[in-house]
Formats: sequence, C-alpha cells, structure tokens
Amino acid sequence: MFDWRTYEHGIHAFDAGYVRPILAAIHLIVDEGRVALVDTGSNDSLPNVLAALDKLGLGRDAVDYIILSHIHLDHAGGAGTLMRELPNAKLVVHPRGSRHMAEPSKLVAGVTAVYGQEYVDTVYGEILPIPAARIIDAHDGLVLPLGGRELLCIDTPGHAKHHICVVDRKSGAIFTGDMFGLSYREFDVDGRQFILPTTSPTQFDPAEMHASIDRLMSFAPSAMYLTHYAQVHDVPAQAEALRRRLDQHVAIAEQHAAAGEGRHAAIKDGITAYLLSELRAHGCRLPEAEIVEVLATDLELNAQGLEYWLDHRA
Repeated sequence: MFDWRTYEHGIHAFDAGYVRPILAAIHLIVDEGRVALVDTGSNDSLPNVLAALDKLGLGRDAVDYIILSHIHLDHAGGAGTLMRELPNAKLVVHPRGSRHMAEPSKLVAGVTAVYGQEYVDTVYGEILPIPAARIIDAHDGLVLPLGGRELLCIDTPGHAKHHICVVDRKSGAIFTGDMFGLSYREFDVDGRQFILPTTSPTQFDPAEMHASIDRLMSFAPSAMYLTHYAQVHDVPAQAEALRRRLDQHVAIAEQHAAAGEGRHAAIKDGITAYLLSELRAHGCRLPEAEIVEVLATDLELNAQGLEYWLDHRA
C-alpha cells in the first residue's frame, strides 16, 4: 500500500506516486460522502486516487472538486487524466491558470524548455486538456460547499502568481500547496518537523511570499497541509522558521549577485551549505549525501528561482 495518512475532520493524505515515495501528497477531504481532492501529482497518480476512493468506500462520482493550488506540473500534471475518470468533478484553479488547463500546450512547452522533452515524456506523459465548462475560476474569496463544510479559496502569490490556498472552515486547517514551503518527512526528528521555502522559477517574489505567509497566519490555522509533504503542526514556530529561512535564501542570492558566470553554482552551494547547517541544528542525523539527494531538485530549482528574481526584481 502506498503511503496513507488519516487526520481529523475527514482529511486524508496519500502519496501521489510522483518520482519517489513521499515526495508529493494528494489531499482528500470527505464530508457527508462528498469529496474534494487538493493537487493531483502527475498522470501516475490515477491508480492511487482510485485506490484511495475504494479504501474509503467512495465511488468515482463522489468527487465534486479537484482543486489545484497552482499549475506547476508536480501539482497539476495529472488533472486532465483524473477529470476524465471522475465524471462529476469540477476543476478549481486560479484564474491565471484556468486557460492553461483548458489548453495546456504553452504550459507543456515551458516545462519542456527547462527540463527537456525526454524528461517531460517520462515523468509527466501527455497532459490532457480539460473542457472549459468543467473549470471553476478560483477568485480570491471563492467559497466551495462540500457536504456540510465550506472551503475558502484565497489568492496567495509569492511562489507563483497563479497560486491559491484553501482554508477549511470546519477543521481550521489550510491546504497550502507550495506557499507554506516544503517539509519532508525524512527530516522529522522525534516528532519535530523541518520546513524550508521553495523559491523556484519564474515567479518567485520574496515580498509577496512574506505577505502570503502573513495572510495564512491571520487565520490562526490549526494545521497546514503541504503538497510536499502532508500535515505540518506547531504552525506558529514553523512560520517563524520559514520566514527566517526565506530571508536567508534571499541574502545568499544577494551576496552572490555579481558573481558572473559562477553565480548559479555559488547560490546553489550557498543554500546547500545553509540548509545542511540548519538540518544539523534541527538534529537530523542522515548522511550528508542522503540529505542532498532528498533536496536535489529543490536546491537546483531554488537557485534558479533566486537567479531569476535577481535579474527581474527591478
């Protein structure tokens, strides 16, 4: 059985089957037999989604919403495939992202330009378009009824301009996509969790990210549910750590802003050394090589995003 986690208030998290175990979670919210899924992973998530519904004794027609925090393909790549298999579902996505889900060619071209065709074919496969009639634009303040509860969509830029978070008014928790950073379960120490920002290209903006974190905290959330990965507790302390590490990422980028051709390597090396130091202070005893392997993609993307921000911040 793939990784499965059950929380209070009908909230579940399970492994999307994306790239490696416990890298990306899909969250499943159940209320009065109705279901919302938050984020989709890639096309490889379909068997796990169907198995999750079966595990809970729910049919494919029980899914009312597939909610995308944003349209980066590790969060949205499987949306078209899932929508094809879940006949009652509506796709809920930021207005800036809806046209790309209806016609994904530009989205796929952008990802292909970064990673290459072979990688896109292997990891994501065909990105299926979604009929516009089945898409709901998640404007700031949109409320989705689900069974007897309400899900509030809020606009949260900083990681991407097309990013939303979902406030669950029943549990008091928030589904944060990438807005509240990354917290991998491999780094848990005696129940304590470690969190870091995601500054990936091309729309990272530290001021917007700080403002969005502040907005999330204004709801006094009981927990955060991160796509990478699952429930984060002790939210005030994690928010403080996230803000501090975000500022340090920015400081490292600014320190190496004039490094010329070596800038990317200098920024990447800087944030790698910083996070290794923070993880050791956290009490993580994993070998350094294993830590770097877990963080490999994030270190590369964070460095790219910081460079893009340096070049476009004016």
